Amino acid sequence: MGTGVGTAGAKPVGAPPRGAGARGNPAAEMGFSGDPGQHGVPDDDLLHAQRVWDGTLATNRLDDAGVNTERQRVETRDVTVGVGLLVDGWPQDVDRCVRSLIEHTEARVLAFDLGDVDGAGGVLRELAAAYPDRLAVWHVAEPPHWRGGTATWGESRAKLLRLDSSEVHVLMETSLELVGDALTPLVAAVVEGAVAAGWRGVEPEGEAAWREAGPGRVRALLGDLMAVRRSAAIGAVPEDANYGRNADLELSLGLHGELVVPVGPLPVREIRPHEVAAGYREREGRRNYDGVLRLLRAS
Repeated sequence: MGTGVGTAGAKPVGAPPRGAGARGNPAAEMGFSGDPGQHGVPDDDLLHAQRVWDGTLATNRLDDAGVNTERQRVETRDVTVGVGLLVDGWPQDVDRCVRSLIEHTEARVLAFDLGDVDGAGGVLRELAAAYPDRLAVWHVAEPPHWRGGTATWGESRAKLLRLDSSEVHVLMETSLELVGDALTPLVAAVVEGAVAAGWRGVEPEGEAAWREAGPGRVRALLGDLMAVRRSAAIGAVPEDANYGRNADLELSLGLHGELVVPVGPLPVREIRPHEVAAGYREREGRRNYDGVLRLLRAS
């Protein structure tokens, strides 16, 4: 529920309809002769026909997924999308993350470089020079809070939201990369009425534990990859959060509207976890969880 300064099937195809009558020779219906003299014993014909049937179903599933994705692209082509990145180190991962967005989406990328940690700001400069129409970068001299600076998750996320002029704003962690167009299904869910849609959803189990949830409507979303209606997110970001752990939960719980996880899996891959000092992570996570509890109890 957050690392660094920032913060996981095709539709089953049903069986043939009942009541259509017995099939005397499935192989013949599939275009084969069904002649035991040509193809061996009758059981071989049935086995062959079953394999063809199974292969056809698998192909249909892939076709359905492709058609659905293309339909979503058409429906969302006029929707403006911005992806907000908080960059606080891990320069190689930043490069992979940004390049994956450039390759697989048409979204505009907005990035805050917090203190040029480990040269990550230099990587952003090179990327901005290579893709000036796709990437906007702001370089902040102050390091992130987890490195002893004053640049916090909450204030940085809120500023990115205000700098973005897109209709849909995507929160993304630089520990992730896209291996396909993972944004269109999220944006489509927002266009269809959700206030936010995410890669991973969760449901509370009591007040201290959460379980993974989705696809479909969920109680909260994790902020490693989450698309939100930007106008709804302004004011919902917990600006007092120093670090992202559990702050993403507080953000999603503070949104008014439906939260969903699209039918997946989405083409997203974690590069590696962005770990910070364990004591800091736990302390700030507990601090942010007070806001989560307040919202859970109020709902």
